[in-house]
Amino acid sequence: MLVAAFFILSCFLSLKIHVAYGNARSIDHQIKRLEEDVWKKAQDLSLSAYEEPTLNLPDPIANLTYDQWRDIRFKPEQSLWRGSDSMFELRFYHLGFLYKTPVKINLVTSEGIEEFPFDVSLFDYGKNALSPENLNNLGFAGFRIHYPLNRDDYYDELISFLGASYFRALGKGQRYGLSARGLAVDTALPKGEEFPFFKEFWIVKPPKKSRNITVFALLDSPSLTGAYKFYIQPGEKTAVDVKASIFRRKDVEKLGIAPMTSMFYYGENSISLPDDYRPEVHDSDGLLIAYENGDWEWRPLRNLPRLDVTSLPANNVAGFGLLQRDIDFDHYQDLEARYDLRPSLWIAPRGSWGKGRVELIEIPTNWETTDNIVAFWVPEELPPLGEPVDISYRMSWHLPLGSPHGLGYVVATRTGKGSGDNTRLFVVDFIGKAVEEIPADTGLTAVVKVSDGGELVEKVLTKNEVTGGWRLAIQVKAKTVGAIEQLQPDKRPKIEIQAFLKRGDNLPDLLTEKWSYLWQL
Repeated sequence: MLVAAFFILSCFLSLKIHVAYGNARSIDHQIKRLEEDVWKKAQDLSLSAYEEPTLNLPDPIANLTYDQWRDIRFKPEQSLWRGSDSMFELRFYHLGFLYKTPVKINLVTSEGIEEFPFDVSLFDYGKNALSPENLNNLGFAGFRIHYPLNRDDYYDELISFLGASYFRALGKGQRYGLSARGLAVDTALPKGEEFPFFKEFWIVKPPKKSRNITVFALLDSPSLTGAYKFYIQPGEKTAVDVKASIFRRKDVEKLGIAPMTSMFYYGENSISLPDDYRPEVHDSDGLLIAYENGDWEWRPLRNLPRLDVTSLPANNVAGFGLLQRDIDFDHYQDLEARYDLRPSLWIAPRGSWGKGRVELIEIPTNWETTDNIVAFWVPEELPPLGEPVDISYRMSWHLPLGSPHGLGYVVATRTGKGSGDNTRLFVVDFIGKAVEEIPADTGLTAVVKVSDGGELVEKVLTKNEVTGGWRLAIQVKAKTVGAIEQLQPDKRPKIEIQAFLKRGDNLPDLLTEKWSYLWQL
């Protein structure tokens, strides 16, 4: 996905780390020493004033269009570590288009640390009329790591770091979709967002035949710095263990931990559909949250006419993520984009994160090339200024097959005009072993809650003979609004609707996750 230009920052830091490293057998010790050095470098950087990156690109590179930049391709035969005993290969991104400042890339081997220099011979410039001799010492925009994910004889893209603190990864059989970020600062606030950026990387060459790889990164922005460690484990579900410490230069109003960015153009719950042959177009279709008390909540995504920010209290959150639950090709019919193969991303905190909330930001969009969905966790309180914010979590890039929690789960949300004025119909399908094994003559109970501003008009629970699950149809009526609300839609009340299934009115055990939806007339 393309990201707006103000999302993209990167920088070059000339300081070097001088460490004597041992051989491959001591790689764990090497990584530990490097981690200490990167953490100290981030802390020291936070004690100095922020320096804005200097843009010194030659005009022909600075003025490249997207198509011209895409025509500059890294030569596969130049892949770093190709032909060695490594299970991984490295390839690099050229500067240009939105990516106008270089990042410093260091390679860590048994011999030590060495900066990897830019060389025009690494790239095929395609149809671009450029003079390579004028591009010496240009630098790189980012890099990607390749690994034989799907076939032993082909190195697929595994993970890519490009632009600000953005990165994205793949598991087996997946296509690139949503992205992650190192950190989100003051997102969706009136004063504007600050975009931290990775300015330097250290890529550790793994031991012989190792199937895991480690990357360190240095983060910088006007308000803070950060030290990051990524331990990348490719597979059916590619796992990325993230360890980071944030060092603030000054206080920030909102700090978004483990942020992810996705796209939802339209889906089965959309009210207004574009004139498009494809039934649905999205990288993700819902936000899933696992709460401290064992409850789970599913919240379908929306493409609204106005910006919407939803805060969901989640103290000591057990996990959260943006999922692409619908992986049926027939629901997309896009042979090129293959939205049915876009990965879901799940965040599992390591340790207790304390009090905080999951925040979901839904931004209006009129095309599929714009990322318009953002989700992250926001701590209620931060340590005193001068103390680091330490975070640790595991990311899982996967295709969501089956129930993630053993309960029944929502597989589809549809909506349409209700039976009366100001009334909306919501049809929610639950599937999963927990509900599919229950026969139609069993007395299940649907618990539906509607917030102020609306009222529940009707609820009907039916066994779905097609899926084997259960279908809940509910009608909600918005209360009459005044003249101001009629003229200003954003002033109309937002109605929160929640529903879940259980065996009976007097039985406490839930059969399903909680479905939640925000409706505004």
